[in-house]
Amino acid sequence: MKTFTKEEIQEILRKHQLWLDGEEGGERADFSGADLSYAYLTGADLSYAYLTGAYLTGADLSGADLSYAYLTGADLSYAYLTGAYLTGADLSYAYLSRAYLSRAYLHNANLSNTKGIPGIVCPEKGSFIGFKKARGKIIELLILEDSLRSSATTRKCRCSKAKVLSITNPDGSEAGISSVQSDRESSFIYTIGKTVEVPDFETDRWKECAPGIHFFITRQEAVEY
Repeated sequence: MKTFTKEEIQEILRKHQLWLDGEEGGERADFSGADLSYAYLTGADLSYAYLTGAYLTGADLSGADLSYAYLTGADLSYAYLTGAYLTGADLSYAYLSRAYLSRAYLHNANLSNTKGIPGIVCPEKGSFIGFKKARGKIIELLILEDSLRSSATTRKCRCSKAKVLSITNPDGSEAGISSVQSDRESSFIYTIGKTVEVPDFETDRWKECAPGIHFFITRQEAVEY
């Protein structure tokens, strides 16, 4: 198993940046099979790097760029990947048990046979209640049985359609209105008793901010959002 000192890691990252920039003296980072357990790599640019079979248990990779990195069979259990960019990364056969994935970007990542990927937060089948905030009001929604639904790596969910049940103030009191506009699109109106639908709902669960009706499972989460 390969081990590196802090200085050696920094030198590899320096040469990797030169390689990414197409400059002389650059060299693609190769940490394949390396022991990087508990390494401090916050914000590191490891895009396209070789990390196949690397031990990254407990490593701090918060905000790191791991886009298109080769992480096949890597051990990322307990790693901090908050806000990390894993777009297009090869995570096949990787271990992500108890990894911190809040706001991690996994769009187009290869997740075949990956262990420890969290399931979606909302119920996968049936109808249920959700809550969202819009224009400072709390909207109670009935997510319908045939609604498409998903979540990425946070508590925020998305669905394709829902029925509006009520509109209240954050403190729970009556808002005194029957309709409210979406914060993102003023032409999208939530009206009590009406069903709203997003026809271009994005089915890729890892695109957290993609088209869809965004909501939370609990009212308090919507209030605090």
